Amino acid sequence: MVTAGEGLVRLDVRATAVFTVVAAAAAAFPGVGAYVAVPVALVLFVAGCATFLWAYAVAVGRSRYEQLSLGGLFFLGEDVAPPRVARTMRLALAVQVVAAVAAAAVRPYTAVAFTVLAPMFGLGMMALWGARHGRFPERQAN
Repeated sequence: MVTAGEGLVRLDVRATAVFTVVAAAAAAFPGVGAYVAVPVALVLFVAGCATFLWAYAVAVGRSRYEQLSLGGLFFLGEDVAPPRVARTMRLALAVQVVAAVAAAAVRPYTAVAFTVLAPMFGLGMMALWGARHGRFPERQAN
């Protein structure tokens, strides 16, 4: 069954897979691996920042008509997303964090430490999914 925003979920999972492989390679082979890991981490960081700002702009527009919550919007909590979507995107973020911290911990004083920036991508993707496709209650008239 295809849900709304399936493309965002697939992009998040694929980016997580690529990042995990690159971060592991950079931790194992810091000389050569850093030349790939740093650009990948920086691209994911910039893309994550951009999607986070995009999500914020969409959420501001939706907040006039719906009662958005921060936990629901940015972390897909409170039944905002179908369980499969929320679980997949949270797992992708967790894998990004673990891969980034592990790679940076193995090679702390090298360029590989830049991998800690990459999980911003997972946060941005969850925020964008919540802002575009999340289910929120209607705003009550005052």
